[in-house]
Amino acid sequence: MNASDSPTDRSLPILQPFQPQPGHAVKPPVDPATLIHRQLRGGDFWREIPAYKDVDEATFLDHRWQSKHSITRPDKLLHTIRELASPEFIADAEAGFHRAPMSVRLSPYIVALIDWQNPYADPLRRQFVPLGSRLLPDHPKLDLDSLHEQADSPTPGLTHRYPDKALFLTLDTCPVYCRYCTRSYAVGVDTDEVHKVSLKAKVDRWENIFAYVASRPELEDIVISGGDAYNLRAEQITLIGERLLGIPHIRRMRFASKGPAVMPQKILSDDEWLRALVGVVAHGRKLHKDVALHTHFNHPNEITEISQRAMNRLVEHGVHVRNQSVLLRGVNDTVESMGLLVKRMSYINVHGYYVYQHDLVKGVEDLRTTIATSVELEKQVRGMTAGYNSPLFIVDAPGGGGKRDVHSFEHYNPITGVSVYRSPNVKRDAFYCYFDPIDLLPEEGRARWADPSQHDAIVDEAIEAARGRQR
Repeated sequence: MNASDSPTDRSLPILQPFQPQPGHAVKPPVDPATLIHRQLRGGDFWREIPAYKDVDEATFLDHRWQSKHSITRPDKLLHTIRELASPEFIADAEAGFHRAPMSVRLSPYIVALIDWQNPYADPLRRQFVPLGSRLLPDHPKLDLDSLHEQADSPTPGLTHRYPDKALFLTLDTCPVYCRYCTRSYAVGVDTDEVHKVSLKAKVDRWENIFAYVASRPELEDIVISGGDAYNLRAEQITLIGERLLGIPHIRRMRFASKGPAVMPQKILSDDEWLRALVGVVAHGRKLHKDVALHTHFNHPNEITEISQRAMNRLVEHGVHVRNQSVLLRGVNDTVESMGLLVKRMSYINVHGYYVYQHDLVKGVEDLRTTIATSVELEKQVRGMTAGYNSPLFIVDAPGGGGKRDVHSFEHYNPITGVSVYRSPNVKRDAFYCYFDPIDLLPEEGRARWADPSQHDAIVDEAIEAARGRQR
């Protein structure tokens, strides 16, 4: 082939103006507002934060600088934003951190994306910075380990609940700490509210997990999480990936990470870590095994031109990226916010996979919303884009029932806020209850939950109604 014959050198045909044909339907001109998902924030926006006003682009895009300057104490965060936020907000945040079950860790990237002129309403602030004035009393049915992951753990750091899938908790740290984390029982350092279960990144603990996985021929699918796979060193990514790929019956692996949403700089500048991930993906492909990266965007404001550059690099190396969001009140619980998130993720080649109903964890009741909200959002979002980019809305059934389509409840009482699910492939005869936040219930429901003597009766009624449906 001559150089002039290469695909990049071929002359492209000149496009002719479209000519509508008589009798054929033609859509009206598109409203530019419907293409807002393509408008990604760019420029040196981080310079709007006084602490970062002298940081050049090369420095801001360095993952080592991002990690070194991540904020790990409430007083450091409050000092960083003191010039931007009101004294009232600072005091409110101080009170919130004192009552929070999760540790504090925020990357400069996320700090720079929060609108500190209106922090009370900002959807990113809601995810990472608790406010004492917005915290709500916990629902009486909440728990720190609401999914009972430890109850299904044959060895520390491995949860085996589904017949062919297991969850591998490789470590207990993350690049940032989300307020709503379902593993606040283990992730991060101890807080005023929680003494954490330790899941350190130790090879001897991992070796026992590898041995268990190898001993269970029914296992085909491993989720590699934590904590966060972003915090694994390159050689640890390779070790874990290769050991699991070497087990013949393992067919699918997913590295789970919030990292691309909160520190995309790592993908752009940590070449050693990226090579390790790409190496595991490529080796899996040679073995005809699927290795993917699962990430965690929650709001369209988290997706910037930096995010797109990072995702482009993953696409260039053949890494498939799926997204698992959490449905959060005031963050992504409207058709507008969720729809824009799904479209914007699609635009940067991140496939919507799941939207989780917020788990029943303590200390973040202000972020939970109702099952009815999730059901309606799924109806509205489906059809906005291609099906493989449209997420499923999921309840991870409290008590260890596993993932259920949000609309697949056996019974739902919007007055008491109790929904009942079954999970035949986990426990055939068990019923699992999810509980809507009490403050969003009608007055009748709030009154019943206000009386502790009614709590068991509320649950029993819901389960009996679900049983009646099975008869």
